[in-house]
Amino acid sequence: MKNTKRNNNKKKKSRWILKITILAFVISMAFSFLSEILIPKVPLAIGIILVIVVIMIGIVFDMIGVAVTTVDERPFHSMSAKKVKEAKVAVLLIKNADKCSSFCNDVIGDICGIISGSAGAIIAISLSGVLKVNAFGVTLVIMALIAALTIGGKAMGKGIALKKNEEIIHRFSKIISLVYTPKN
Repeated sequence: MKNTKRNNNKKKKSRWILKITILAFVISMAFSFLSEILIPKVPLAIGIILVIVVIMIGIVFDMIGVAVTTVDERPFHSMSAKKVKEAKVAVLLIKNADKCSSFCNDVIGDICGIISGSAGAIIAISLSGVLKVNAFGVTLVIMALIAALTIGGKAMGKGIALKKNEEIIHRFSKIISLVYTPKN
């Protein structure tokens, strides 16, 4: 009996890994395609704003991934008993914290890192043309700036996520509950 249960868990985990890998590929391909098409066609200032937005999305999802792995489930059970709509979503996220964290931190976070890097390279080349300077130096500075903003932002976000994990999961669950209602 235990072996059957263990084998089923391994199969479920293998399916999850395959699904998340395919999902990451599809999302990454779509967003990379969009950034490669969009960034060169927008004004430089808009391109820079888009890169900052992508970095911020990565930071926010990193915070969600940390919050879901550290939050206490009990307050959400209490809210669920009081028929708070998003509480069921929160409980579902917390019960699947490993998957939620993997999706938020790894899939969304890593894709945002890749997209901000590739968009940053496009911006650096464009900026070097506008400034009429060596593209290598501009690219180096832009890439370092993107890395610093991402790493510093995620470090700051982790601290916030640890302190405000309940609030973060509550808000995130509220957003998800607008488009998804868990089954009983």
